Amino acid sequence: MPDHYTPREMLEKLVSFPTVSDVSNLELIDFVEDYLAGHGVKSHRVYDDTGEKANLYAVVGPNVEGGVVLSGHTDVVPVKGQAWDTEPFTVTEKDGKLYGRGTCDMKGFNALGLALVPDMLKANLKRPIQIALSYDEEVGCLGAPFMIAEMAEKLPRASAVIVGEPSMMQVVSGHKGAIGFMTQVRGFEIHSSLMHQGVSAVMTAARLVEWLRLRFEENLAATPNDIDAMFEPPFTTLHVGVINGGSATNITALDASFSCDIRCPASQDPLEWFERYKAFVAEVEAEIKAIRPEASITVVARDVNPALKPETEGAAETLARRITGDNGSHVVSYGTEAGQFQREGYSVVVCGPGSIDQAHQPNEFISIEQFEAGEAFLRRLIETLKE
Repeated sequence: MPDHYTPREMLEKLVSFPTVSDVSNLELIDFVEDYLAGHGVKSHRVYDDTGEKANLYAVVGPNVEGGVVLSGHTDVVPVKGQAWDTEPFTVTEKDGKLYGRGTCDMKGFNALGLALVPDMLKANLKRPIQIALSYDEEVGCLGAPFMIAEMAEKLPRASAVIVGEPSMMQVVSGHKGAIGFMTQVRGFEIHSSLMHQGVSAVMTAARLVEWLRLRFEENLAATPNDIDAMFEPPFTTLHVGVINGGSATNITALDASFSCDIRCPASQDPLEWFERYKAFVAEVEAEIKAIRPEASITVVARDVNPALKPETEGAAETLARRITGDNGSHVVSYGTEAGQFQREGYSVVVCGPGSIDQAHQPNEFISIEQFEAGEAFLRRLIETLKE
């Protein structure tokens, strides 16, 4: 007999897998694959280069066009260093809330979709539900593009994609795009009393960080256009999160490095901002090479995540509004795989249970009320796909 799980039981099962982004997610993928197979649903894996992580997608219902993709990620952020009052990888109910890492972001949505697979099968759907589970969303949406490309090539085209990131079940039609990158500066060591003959990697890096800061200040002061004004904040942000370098106070630093992310509203392209930054880097590199030819600056993009752009009469938005009754205009500043689906030609919205305010926090939770609202949404979706 195939396994049957209530939504709560499925959530408990998924949360029990500690799928932090720096470890394998295959134990969870094995479980989902076996669970779906037990209900006669064949799934497909798309591995990363190491074979230690995998995306998984499956079709529930007829293999025809016009279905709906339910998209979610399997990875979670770390709990190390956070002060938890409960066991992070065990679901704990307290005061109408379900605590545990990933309950909100976003194993709650995944659990609902998987638990309702038997109901989907019983419904004799006329249009299918395609389940899409990705890896490494939390470190830059790295896994989803490979899965999305394969789904677009091998599956009948779905008419809508619902990315179940926590949105309090509001229909979100836009989110920011982002690029993350690392800058590495190679200087030339010399005693600081003769610093004019050397190149300080730390002070060179400081010039680059200052350029990023000044662009942020300019954006902060500018008047946003109508599209950008929908976002909070309504402008492109440039943020340096980690910086390292130097070996001693009296030595010009040989090496320095820092990480940065640039997040843009839907009207702007993070790659254009990246090119502007690299143009300034080229100017600075020419200056330091004139002092010491050995000096250099290397900039490496880690990840690029396109924005989700609001669609005109989009099929996904129309469907989600019909089910939820939400007619408001909503955009968010966090990123998802929604923009990657849209880039492949899908109509996409973000709509899922829980609040993004709880994501990544110690004592992460999803309220039972939101969990039940997510279940009601998916049950109405099943009824819609019977028509």
